[in-house]
Amino acid sequence: MKTLYVIPAFNEEGSIGILLKHLRSAPRDCVLVVSDASTDQTAAIARAAGAEVLELPLQLGAWGATQAGLRFALRHGYDRVITLDADGQHDPQSIPDLTAAQLRSSADVIIGTFPKRLSRSRQLAWHWFRALSGLRVEDLTSGFRLYSRRAIRVLASAEATLLDYQDVGVLLLARRYGLSIREVPVTMHPRHDGRSRVFASWFIVAGYMAQTTLLCLARVGRWPTAKALQNEISV
Repeated sequence: MKTLYVIPAFNEEGSIGILLKHLRSAPRDCVLVVSDASTDQTAAIARAAGAEVLELPLQLGAWGATQAGLRFALRHGYDRVITLDADGQHDPQSIPDLTAAQLRSSADVIIGTFPKRLSRSRQLAWHWFRALSGLRVEDLTSGFRLYSRRAIRVLASAEATLLDYQDVGVLLLARRYGLSIREVPVTMHPRHDGRSRVFASWFIVAGYMAQTTLLCLARVGRWPTAKALQNEISV
């Protein structure tokens, strides 16, 4: 299996080098850091550490940067993509847990789950989104994921570009196209530097909650439609 590791990064010069150093000991084929219009030394540090670097001229957000990595994987013939956050929360030593879970289940999306990292308020929010969407996923926001070739094709599409976040909307779209989703427990650490940009302020949180609630109420991907399954992109 030809694997690409995709790391979306925006101004992560304080943590990207540490992550790439730890990633050297993990089984890997190629590491791609997608610099989301960073204004610091993120791209330079990543190159110095031996990673491939894709520099975006405009800031697209975490999902837009991740999708750029998925399109890179599709163009260069990778069989699967493993995504990690650049802030150091995701432990590269847990990568074999994701790959083993895919071998056991043949699932298209494997999510590395660590629910203990969630505050009480976030747990309530995820309970709300699970109830609205019908998604049976414990950790909706984890960016530590493995995507199969089928998932790469679906999530690299123009339709997926309309999404702003990598969590609920991506999983709803995956379900709409009949992709199987599994979770596996992994180890996570406190971020090395900075803070969450989705939860940076109550104003941003309110916008995120409203947008994601609308996605769930619209029942996007509630059930795979006959047309979606008929047009599903084959391996």
